Amino acid sequence: MLNMPPLNRFAELVSNEHFDLTLASLMLAEDVQPDIDLSAHMAQIKAMAATLRARVAEDAFAEQKLAALNYYLFEELGFRGNVENYYDPRNAYLHEVLTRRTGMAITLGILYIELGRRVGLNLQGVAFPGHFLVSLRLRQAKLLLDPFAAGATQTPAALRQRLKLPADAKLDAHLIEATPRHMLVRLLRNLKTMHLKADAPTLALAAMQRLLLLVPESAEALRDRGLLYAQLDCFRQALSDLQNYLRRRPQAEDAGDIESRLAGLRKAVQSLH
Repeated sequence: MLNMPPLNRFAELVSNEHFDLTLASLMLAEDVQPDIDLSAHMAQIKAMAATLRARVAEDAFAEQKLAALNYYLFEELGFRGNVENYYDPRNAYLHEVLTRRTGMAITLGILYIELGRRVGLNLQGVAFPGHFLVSLRLRQAKLLLDPFAAGATQTPAALRQRLKLPADAKLDAHLIEATPRHMLVRLLRNLKTMHLKADAPTLALAAMQRLLLLVPESAEALRDRGLLYAQLDCFRQALSDLQNYLRRRPQAEDAGDIESRLAGLRKAVQSLH
């Protein structure tokens, strides 16, 4: 695996249903820093977990372990959500989060889950709309935690307010457990958006290449990659992706717009001959 190109190594890792989310998240950095030492960053996380583990008894209550995790990560080490510059792409790269100690909700959440699980906390990602959360099931309750806000517990009322829901609205449909695959897809979609905002379409395309390895069945991801190819004047690749998109979604709302784009792409491909 070490001798494979980075994208092939990533593909092999995520082909396993129970892949290592932390390692996969770190591997995204290879698109911006090809010589990154992934093992060094994994060792850093392992050392952080060892420090935390030394501070809590193995048979400590989950509440005690959670308090120790929050204090260590957010108070002692100073990790925090990047409120000032949320759309900085560095917030979405785990190696940058480890170095700068600031990031977005999902990268902080991935680190939070990794450290918590290493001290025996059964933390799970939660695909809350617009803001990634983490859950912890206790004996008689389930806590919803916000790693972007130093692990603060989120009340149902606060979550309803975020979504502008009535006070008596049920939240269950908005609190779906996020699998490692879902989390990585969400992270890559964020990266694509951030790189486009930063006018870096080549890096946005790199994120889409990885995303399609995770969800090859996604017609929308195929369309988005095709549009990026077109933006980068990769006409043949754009033509292929957008044609395949319409084959999968012939009744899509944007079918007319994509057909118009395809006409221009066909002319562009013909002019290459």
